[in-house]
Amino acid sequence: MYPAANPQAYDRAITVFSPDGRLFQVEYAKEAVRRGATAVGVVCADAAVLVAYKNIASNLLVYESMKKVYKIDDHIAATASGLVADARRLVDIARLEAQKHKLQYNEPIGVEMLSRHLCDLMQMYTQYGGIRPFGVSLLLAGIDSEPRLYEAEPSGALTGYKAYAIGSGKKDAEAFFEKEYKSGLKAEEGIDLALKALKKSENLKFKPENIDIAVATKATKIFKVLEPEEAAKYL
Repeated sequence: MYPAANPQAYDRAITVFSPDGRLFQVEYAKEAVRRGATAVGVVCADAAVLVAYKNIASNLLVYESMKKVYKIDDHIAATASGLVADARRLVDIARLEAQKHKLQYNEPIGVEMLSRHLCDLMQMYTQYGGIRPFGVSLLLAGIDSEPRLYEAEPSGALTGYKAYAIGSGKKDAEAFFEKEYKSGLKAEEGIDLALKALKKSENLKFKPENIDIAVATKATKIFKVLEPEEAAKYL
């Protein structure tokens, strides 16, 4: 039987398992996600919804420069929690992959296919020396045949959800979704549900400039990020 693992002996290299089967660098990356701002996604009957909180810590910040929802293709968008620079890099890779697929096959890429591509890349960064895991989780939402929502974790794990949250308010939002989520929601009901889940996190300033809301409907299959004036009516 192995002795209890000492993290200091195994947390220096990504390629070394501890005796109890843990990769500490991956767990540290997940901790970066848990400390990030909360973001939620909801799958509705006719739409996919993403809502993300932006922590504007200073009045000197230009809030338009802080984006938490990224449009990847017309029908796919993503939000992130963790290291924003890592998220931007993954979004750039996702955009390139979506364009390559469209040029090669003359059709939009599927939401699951794109999510798997990103997860394959994220998993690779947990396997080789001299690199580190991405310190970010992504929620990817989109519409192909139906609205879809996936989470891509730092470990490279891919999971599909009907409603989910990432970031510091994850547990409270998940508990709320477990009680309140119902199948067959309309788009506006999905936005309201996502905002209520986000409000379960403590110490959030609910102002239009602090919230990014994006929605795509089955009718248009185009993601639209709401302007602060449009978001204000939901707040």
